[in-house]
Amino acid sequence: MEKINTVGRRKSAIARIYLSEGDGKITVNHREFKEYFPSDILQNIVVSPFKTLQLENKYDVKAILDGGGIRGQAESLRHAISRALVKLNEQNRPPLKAKGFLTRDPREVERKKSGQKKARKRFQFSKR
Repeated sequence: MEKINTVGRRKSAIARIYLSEGDGKITVNHREFKEYFPSDILQNIVVSPFKTLQLENKYDVKAILDGGGIRGQAESLRHAISRALVKLNEQNRPPLKAKGFLTRDPREVERKKSGQKKARKRFQFSKR
């Protein structure tokens, strides 16, 4: 099996991954993923596609993450891994789609407007 290359996105985070057969090693930006994502919640987000398909310790993942925060990066990595598993075998699609791992979450931060405090919050209005 050759390497499978996919991209995952969430907010402003982008994950480019290379999936290959191996013993379940996940490397993120040349570091072990447990070192890169110290929180158990974020680690579970990253490995959830493998757990859904019972494919733990079968594939190695080499990821390059860029932009966004740590949560967005973890979810973009999950999106990329899910896409790679579908590219590997089309029968992996229904369980991953049911969990929502193949959907690119479209929510972005709304920009701040001029003349306002934040995106939607306005300065206090005084009639007199």
